[in-house]
Amino acid sequence: MSDPLIEREARRVAFLAEVGLADAVRAPLPGDASTRRYERLTPPSGDPLMLMDQVAAAESPPADPSWSPERRKAEGWNAIARLSAGRIEAFAAVAAHLRDVGLSAPAVVALDAPAGLAVLEDFGDALFARVIEAGQDERPLYLAAVEALAVLHAAPTPPKLNGAAGPWPLQTYDATALQGGADLFVEWLPKLRPDLRLDAAALDDWHAAWAPIVAAGEAGASVVAHRDYHAENLIWLPERDGPARVGMIDFQDAVRAHPSWDLHSLLQDARRDVAPALEAEALDHYFSLAPVDDRAGFLRAYAGLAALNEARILGIFARLIVRDGKPRYAAFMPRMWAHLNANLAKPGLEDVARWFDRHVPPELRQ
Repeated sequence: MSDPLIEREARRVAFLAEVGLADAVRAPLPGDASTRRYERLTPPSGDPLMLMDQVAAAESPPADPSWSPERRKAEGWNAIARLSAGRIEAFAAVAAHLRDVGLSAPAVVALDAPAGLAVLEDFGDALFARVIEAGQDERPLYLAAVEALAVLHAAPTPPKLNGAAGPWPLQTYDATALQGGADLFVEWLPKLRPDLRLDAAALDDWHAAWAPIVAAGEAGASVVAHRDYHAENLIWLPERDGPARVGMIDFQDAVRAHPSWDLHSLLQDARRDVAPALEAEALDHYFSLAPVDDRAGFLRAYAGLAALNEARILGIFARLIVRDGKPRYAAFMPRMWAHLNANLAKPGLEDVARWFDRHVPPELRQ
């Protein structure tokens, strides 16, 4: 009987030989919550590179743009949420778009899309989160990250992005995807906290409470969104200029979304605290670079979609703990609860706040 791990390693070795990197020293990087695998490659000469390994067949298929909501639900989570299902051609297409508009995404050095393998430019280890932990002043990093978003939002938002492996559709983060994300909360939190019991009426009220926020999110979807824009996915490149100092990774699930999406991902992070004063300054900086006609309306959408995202992430963390046996994610949940509780007090979230007050007691919201 063949061993899939041995076969996969043989494919990696063959790919590296095909692209002239057979002699590179390989050093695996720590994994994350995804099915991707990375290795740093150090060739005998030249700069280090990165091997990205993502077996497309390991996940359910991505959504076809023509699929109805019903078809997407039948096909599985990647189709519901409009995730790329780990397709390396999606990564290559988004990378090309980011680079075309003057931002920093890794160059694709070599690619075997059917095999799910790519060699990428290596941005190094200066993740925002790590350099801040080491004593770097966080303020210029966050303001630069906002400047990069302003550049991205000012650029055209085409229906397809074109990369080394061909075009990839830029789909809208629509009502099906947004509500599907929120629903992870009511699906998985009761499995983590059995004292949280939700009947059919509570679930109906849940959907009704989120409906206007979901509708506003879909209606306002107008820019390319990284979708996972935070301090663990941004790399500080101080030798570059302006917004290009912000190196972006893990953007393969990019969508057309409301411009507030990446802002709240950055400023209401699940993994590290951002001071309210810095959040306010960063939002002011964004508005100075990308003026909006209705700032109050934008901030309502920001709070509403941030709250939805925080409910989604709490559901994901519960799933990682219960289904996948990864208890370390419990450490991030209090921060998400704090963000969610703060947003529930903001205008436009009254119905959602009442739902939480009825169904989730304070001792479970921390």
